[in-house]
Amino acid sequence: MAANEPSTAATVPQSGFRADRFSVRLESLLVLVVLIVALSFLSPYFLSVSNFLNILLATSVIGVLGFGATFVIAAAGIDLSLGSVLALSGVVGALSVNALNLPWPAAIVTCLAVGAFCGLINGLLNAKAGIPAFIVTLGMLGVARGLGLVFTNGQPVYGMPDPIVFLGQGRPFGVPMPVFIFIGVAIVAHFVLAFTRFGKYALVIGDNETAARAMGIRVERHRVALYMVSGTLAGLAGLIFLARVNSGDPTAGLNYELTAITAAILGGSNLFGGRASVLGTLIGALVMGVLQNGLNLLAVSSFYQQMAIGAVLVLAVWLDQVNRARGQR
Repeated sequence: MAANEPSTAATVPQSGFRADRFSVRLESLLVLVVLIVALSFLSPYFLSVSNFLNILLATSVIGVLGFGATFVIAAAGIDLSLGSVLALSGVVGALSVNALNLPWPAAIVTCLAVGAFCGLINGLLNAKAGIPAFIVTLGMLGVARGLGLVFTNGQPVYGMPDPIVFLGQGRPFGVPMPVFIFIGVAIVAHFVLAFTRFGKYALVIGDNETAARAMGIRVERHRVALYMVSGTLAGLAGLIFLARVNSGDPTAGLNYELTAITAAILGGSNLFGGRASVLGTLIGALVMGVLQNGLNLLAVSSFYQQMAIGAVLVLAVWLDQVNRARGQR
């Protein structure tokens, strides 16, 4: 081992740490099961293959955003700019092929690059300038949304090449393409958070930043990288949204950041860092997707749906506080 390489094995209790990395809140699974059972009685259309595919399709964007939020929350951070970065990435990606006449792969690269750049700015302002993450990402929320509106004069950019549209509307083997992307990202994100040094350091930083510094972890640089991961996944979510609706919409993703953060916390991530689970976020995203789908099937007003999402956010944080209190006993 190199002299400057942090030695996590000698510092971090492996058994408890590994359990934290793989933790999935049992309450979330119970809520998901109860929702499925209840909605199967309340709506005759709920228990169908097509409806479950619709749930996965609707969950794909929120799930990808949630995975990005999970990495940041693991290190005791927060990213409130996810929805706005999604919109800006989609707009710039659409303009790259629609206005600049670049080949269709440019839309993919541009969406991811814009998201990564926004994450880089968030990370630098938080880690290097010392501005609280809440303020930084709240500012980015406004800046990214404003840029998207300025670039398009507030109007959607329509007409994407067929390969891009396929990413959002294609159905290989009858399954929507965004579902494949969603599952693929979940597998990669889980591997990175649970099995790599990058994910381990994120959790160590969130658990005890002072100890992380003593171990030799470059905390500032790691925080910047985590925000870049979050931004890149927001850019990917923007690409999925762009491909689904066949347009770059500057108003896309409104309040998506709250739903994504709720999914992460509901799935077992500790809002104050040190514990996070991509698998848990996957469960949390499905809970949000099933809830919204069920409310739509029951013809519940979108106003009440927003109230339900807010209530679930409060419930998720309360469950997190209860679990933390139990762990300290």
